[in-house]
Parts: sequence; C-alpha cells; structure tokens
Amino acid sequence: MKKKKQLFCYAIICLVITYIYSCKQIQREQTQIVSGIVWNDTDGNPINVHGGGIMFHDGTYYWYGEYKGDSTYRLHWVTTWECWRADAGGVACYSSKDLVNWKFEGVVLPSTPEDTTSDLHPSQVIERPKVIYNDKTKKFVMWMHIESPDYEKAHAGVAVSDSPTGKFTYLGSFKPNGEDSRDQTIFKDDDGKAYHIYSSEWNKTLYIGLLNDEYTQHTGKYTRNFIDQSREAPAIFKHNNKYYLITSGCTGWDPNVAECAVADSIMGEWKVIGNPCIGQDAESTYFAQSTFVLPVADKKDTYIAMFDRWNKTNLIDSRYIWLPLTFKDGKPVIEWKDSWSLD
Repeated sequence: MKKKKQLFCYAIICLVITYIYSCKQIQREQTQIVSGIVWNDTDGNPINVHGGGIMFHDGTYYWYGEYKGDSTYRLHWVTTWECWRADAGGVACYSSKDLVNWKFEGVVLPSTPEDTTSDLHPSQVIERPKVIYNDKTKKFVMWMHIESPDYEKAHAGVAVSDSPTGKFTYLGSFKPNGEDSRDQTIFKDDDGKAYHIYSSEWNKTLYIGLLNDEYTQHTGKYTRNFIDQSREAPAIFKHNNKYYLITSGCTGWDPNVAECAVADSIMGEWKVIGNPCIGQDAESTYFAQSTFVLPVADKKDTYIAMFDRWNKTNLIDSRYIWLPLTFKDGKPVIEWKDSWSLD
C-alpha cells in the first residue's frame, strides 16, 4: 500500500511539472513572432488582415488590412496577368498592446454587397489600407487602393473615422494628380505633414504626393520617382533624419527581389542601395512582398519589416512575415528568423 501511495504521489508531481512546463511553453509562444504560420487572434480565429499597416495611438497598436473572402477564383478573361482574387470583404482592424496578441476589432470599413455600383462592392478590389491620425482634425484617415476586377480602374480611396476602430466613413475614390494609383501607402512625418506614396503610370513609376492639412486630398505637390523601373508594394520609414523606402518588383502574386532606397528628403532624390534582405531566400524576399515597416514605440531604433506571403490560389490563407529590421554599415538589413521576440 505504501508503495502505491508513493507511485501515486510521483504521478501527481509529474503532472504538476508537466502542467507548469506547458504553461511556460504557452507563455513563450505568445511572446514570440513566428512568421509563415497561421496567426490566430485572441478568440482563436485566423487573423484576416492582408496587405496591411499598423498605427500606434494612445498606447495601442492598430493593425489594418484587407479582409478577404474565403473563396479564391481566377478571372480568366483578364489576360495580362494571373488575376486571382477573393471577394472584397472591406477593411479589418485588430488591436494589440504587445504586437503578438491581437484582438479582432471588427470590419471597420465594411463592403457594400447591396450596392453593385459602389467601390466597396465585394466584386471590386480593396487593397493595402493604411491609417494615420490627424492631430488637427482629430480624425483617423484611411487611404487604400480601389480597383476594378480587371485592375484598370487604378484609384485611391479615402475614409475617415472619429475612432481607430471605426466605423470609417468612405469619402470616395479618385486618380491623384490625374494619374493611376495602385499599390500604395501613406506616411506621417515628424512635422505633421502627410504623404501618399503610390505606383502609377501602369506601375512603371512611383509617385510621392503631399497631402492637404486634413490628409484627405492631394495638394498638387508631388514627385515622380524610380521612373520606368516598375516598383510596387512601397513601405517607407524614417531613421536618423533619413528616409528609407522598400519596394518590390512587379511580378503579380509571385515573389521577387526587394529593393531599398534612401533619401534626405521624402520627395527625393532617392538613391537605390540594394536588397535589404540577406541570407537564404533573400532573392525571393523570403517568398513574400513588402507592405509596411513599423517603428516600435518606446524602443529606439527598433523596426519590424512586414511582408505578405501571398497564396494566390487561396488568398485568405496568405501568411504574415514579420522580421526585425536592423542597420549595418548605415544600411537596413533584414534577416530571416524562425522565431524572435521584441525583448
């Protein structure tokens, strides 16, 4: 009997040790960034926020991106490229305090299935939404790529909200400065001025345009950059008073070599300094495409390079690639990490 009690106690101790170890493992996993796997939100559902960007406001990170439908199909009548797409579900938002655990805040700019003429109808294309806060108007301003199914509309869309979690009010779309606007991002500088960076002229040239005080329209002041170099997927950030811009080539859904450029002024002149990615699979940007570079709040010179690993035949299952961006010899460097922590 005594031996049985000893075995029972030993079993209980083993269970307790296993439980403690499991808890530590769960805690470790919740503090690690692991690229390429399915990321779940705090409710246990896959995060659906593609082509996105992050805004930090009042101690919270807000991640905005494309909310894709769960069915992917190809438009065979589009013959210029492999036009795989999913129904546009609007723009989703997730919030986080630590950049690892994300709460679903909902679809903050919904699609409009009841209005077939709307830019936001599920049959249309809503891509690469980015949001910045306007300190003067106290509005949150969203810019996005608004497109027709054949990708020939090439408009920029704008929406505003009084809250980072919406709902956002759609103001409409247009061709900024009278030219195409496809892959795009927006950037708020230290002086409060904001800029729209977008692929134009059938993706051959990248435009950078100064926005008005409300951040809802262009001022007419812009520059044409990387002329005839066919760059898209712009991700811009500032470090030590210099501006850095990461872009991809134009190969549809398929990956290619990333490129980084630097300038003393956001309007240019930009100097190409090469591929920021290093190591294995660097020539394919780790089989992904740039979308945003996030300066981490309260951590000096700490940046996250954000990419999308597109799954063109199942777009909702496209994965997120987040990697630390550091500097070596004055140039940005992005190296693959299986997992990593901000700590």
